[in-house]
Amino acid sequence: MALLELLWPALAAGLLVALVSGPLGSLLVWRRLAYFGDSLAHAALLGVGLSLLLAIPGWLGITLVCAIAAGLLTLLLRRPELATDTLLTVLATTSLSLGLIIVSLADNVRVDLMAYLFGDLLGVTAGDLPLLLAGALLTLGLLRWQWDALVLASVNEELAEVDGLPVNRLRLLLLLLVAITVTAAMKVVGVLLITALLIIPAAAARRLSRTPEQMALAASGIGMLAVLAGLAGSLQWNLPLGPAIVVAAAAAFALLNLLPRRQTN
Repeated sequence: MALLELLWPALAAGLLVALVSGPLGSLLVWRRLAYFGDSLAHAALLGVGLSLLLAIPGWLGITLVCAIAAGLLTLLLRRPELATDTLLTVLATTSLSLGLIIVSLADNVRVDLMAYLFGDLLGVTAGDLPLLLAGALLTLGLLRWQWDALVLASVNEELAEVDGLPVNRLRLLLLLLVAITVTAAMKVVGVLLITALLIIPAAAARRLSRTPEQMALAASGIGMLAVLAGLAGSLQWNLPLGPAIVVAAAAAFALLNLLPRRQTN
């Protein structure tokens, strides 16, 4: 009973994050913007440092910094002279380095840096779940509302512009939703592995899907199975939980890509 009381909040949190990561990761894969998630994830550590410095709740600092980074990325990417990969590398490495520096200067606060970098899912309590659930419902609701427009803008941005869709606002919305998910996913897999939970299940789901909706649902399912497998492996062999979840997702990706592709008529 004591083990169940310890594990059910962690399991619920992990499944919620995986559920939301499926459609978001699919959109990032279609846009070929995996590095966006990485940049926002690295910015999350800067949010942690500023939260400690300003004595505000960690989730608030992380969300604000990630939202600002998302807005900044959206503005800078409208300038064609800035190469996307260069811009994302500068943002990711700078924000991660600033975050580490600020955290190291927080002498009056004991900081478990490894938990931020690689996750601390077993540290999730029942009190954390209402906020996680609210974030998941908000994200899924906004995705459902703008799904068709987000898919079209992700698959063919030029066609979306011709159809009169607000491409820049849709990109900003996507990045803000990723920022919310990054805030929640820090507890699950940590800053360094968040992008893996977003991208690997979505990449694996491509082999199972014929439509965007199928891919989003399959990505969520694969991510949730990875959480279950990672948690089981962690308990069985005393593995670090965040990396175990990512390895489980990577194993699913490898297995699915070994299967022969189905022929279509």
